[in-house]
Amino acid sequence: MRFMRLQAGLCAVLAALAGCAPDESPSAAVRPADDIVSPSAPVFVDVARSAGLDFEHLMGASGEYFFAEIMGAGGALLDFDGDGDLDVYLLQGRMLGGKSIGESHFPPPRKHFPGNRLFRNELAASGELHFSDVTEVAGLGHDGYAMGVAVGDYDNDGDPDLFVTNLGPDLLFRNDGGGRFTDISATAGVDDDRWTTSAAFLDYDRDGDLDLYVASYVSFSEGYNKQCLSPTGQRDYCSPQSYQPLTDRLYRNDGNDLFTDVTVSSGIGLVEGAGLGVVSADFDQDGWIDIYVANDKLPNRLWRNLGDGRFEERGLMSGSALNSDGAPEASMGVTAGDMDGDGDEDLFMTHLSGESNTLYVNDGHGSFVDGTDNAGLGFASRPRTGFGSAWFDFDNDGHLDLFVANGAVTVETSQIISEPFPYLQENQLFRNRGSGGFSDVSLSAGPALRLREVSRGAAFGDIDNDGDMDILVTNCSGPVRLLRNELGPEPGWLRVRLIGTDSNRDGAGARVALLRSGQLPMWRRAGTDGSYLSANDGRVHFGLGDQPENEGLVVSWPSGRVEVWRTVNANAEIVLREGTGDLVDL
Repeated sequence: MRFMRLQAGLCAVLAALAGCAPDESPSAAVRPADDIVSPSAPVFVDVARSAGLDFEHLMGASGEYFFAEIMGAGGALLDFDGDGDLDVYLLQGRMLGGKSIGESHFPPPRKHFPGNRLFRNELAASGELHFSDVTEVAGLGHDGYAMGVAVGDYDNDGDPDLFVTNLGPDLLFRNDGGGRFTDISATAGVDDDRWTTSAAFLDYDRDGDLDLYVASYVSFSEGYNKQCLSPTGQRDYCSPQSYQPLTDRLYRNDGNDLFTDVTVSSGIGLVEGAGLGVVSADFDQDGWIDIYVANDKLPNRLWRNLGDGRFEERGLMSGSALNSDGAPEASMGVTAGDMDGDGDEDLFMTHLSGESNTLYVNDGHGSFVDGTDNAGLGFASRPRTGFGSAWFDFDNDGHLDLFVANGAVTVETSQIISEPFPYLQENQLFRNRGSGGFSDVSLSAGPALRLREVSRGAAFGDIDNDGDMDILVTNCSGPVRLLRNELGPEPGWLRVRLIGTDSNRDGAGARVALLRSGQLPMWRRAGTDGSYLSANDGRVHFGLGDQPENEGLVVSWPSGRVEVWRTVNANAEIVLREGTGDLVDL
């Protein structure tokens, strides 16, 4: 396997530098199972309103319970203007059923701006975290019924482009620089008019540019809306099983702002699914990016990349299609990362209340075991319906933790009398104990984790550039939340921005290893996909724990090149350009 050769190569590098510890178990660095780093202070504080992110989502509820109303929408973190800080793009709905906002069935937003909104982060210019609405200047205020967003530099010109999924035609916005975008959806060939959800930019064919995977949900439209009832007999939203599932789409980037639909020839179109979440990673570590799709009430799909433009569906054979009881679940969001430190990509996905969220542990060859209960992630998730989620190191201790955005999709009967929008739930934060288990630390993480809302999207990144990871949370029919991490700069951290040359310019799909003396390499992956309907910071973040010393960084690029950079400075962002490191001979 390519990964085994790479691990051996890294051991040789470490041996030359400071010694390798090939016999150390991934879970050797176990920390005390305390509840939180600093229980006397909040970990996350919502600063959205004070920072100028004055945005509330309109679900468009008209009293007809259109299925799409309860499912969205997401948001994105991206540096659209190249000034070194993360800007915010938020997706908006509209009234459905031909009604006006004054006829909204549920309480409408306090303040409503039609269409999607782009907020520029003024941190680089002013030194303060504050946002300005630049939507109209940027040309990004499309007034449709938006669902999800993907971010990637598909044309390799050095700035991020945007793809927006909708209940209706999808949109591709090319970043023209200078703060302006152009809608090229129709001419690019990606304006699918079905109900699409999450999307991902990835270089599946390793030709140096980003292709596009789009998850499709079910065959629903305003003109085809079924009537469903809650257990108490009142009108409520239907389940996805009331509608025909759809096939996803795969578009190959052919350059010159043109994409070709290769859904059929790639094999992706062979099966239908009610797709809600998508993440791309090399799960079997053969050097080719695979695709995992979280389907709602249908088996999840693991599309193994065969390297010749075709994909093989391996969900059932890999053990990642069904839960440990052999049943499909209502999968919403999905994230992939090396949560146990053994060098491969593990999967976590969120589900409907009554089910548990699910952890699939990778054996290193693309086969998975349901490790949910052993990790302590099952029981705490059963009362809630999860959506956006990601592996991320919130406390910079070197272990990947979990945040889960929660919100019901059917009426919470206990809220019918007291709440005008009875779908409210609290979000959750799970801390990785470093021994294969997690602790629910939501209650001690601050007031922001005790809000009851209908959360959907979650995007992750260091929005104030202080070295720790923050969270953007979108709410269905509610205000956006910007959860700023208040833990401070200790322990140490390292942030890596990649620039590909033979690979795609983002370095999306690259695997980055932090080399540490006497320990196994710490692996992270570059990319913006995962979670639910949202796009994350594409920079690679390492928490250094109480051992900030390192022996360098290794990047395994999508092109196949593997390079090492010797000792790098901690507590800083560094830029690694493909072709400037020392080659690792495998």
